Amino acid sequence: MNDAQPAQPAQPDRPSIGFNDLLRFLLEIFAIVTLGIFGFTQFALPWPGILVGIGAPLAAIVLWGLFRSPKAVFAVDPFVKALVEIAVFSAAALAWWFMGQPIVAILLAVVAAVSGIVNGRREFSA
Repeated sequence: MNDAQPAQPAQPDRPSIGFNDLLRFLLEIFAIVTLGIFGFTQFALPWPGILVGIGAPLAAIVLWGLFRSPKAVFAVDPFVKALVEIAVFSAAALAWWFMGQPIVAILLAVVAAVSGIVNGRREFSA
């Protein structure tokens, strides 16, 4: 008798997605939406409200896509990635502060900072 198991097809390596990865994705979406809300609510409509309401989130998306995303266009040093991340999340936290929501601003800043530190430690250890 042949006790050998049939060969399993090779499975491609899938990146593991952890809690912090999901949190970082949600923080990014929250920051982008925040910048849009800020532009439309804090500036006179139609101009400059529409310009800031669309331009600020678009600028954050472009920065993130060029330098910070997992499939970023430019391969940069982790410190540059951190600077882009700090810029986007700080802008969103400041937007909440200027909209009169300091608790949301502080919570966003703290959660983004802790998540960024955890991610940075992982990037440097890899």
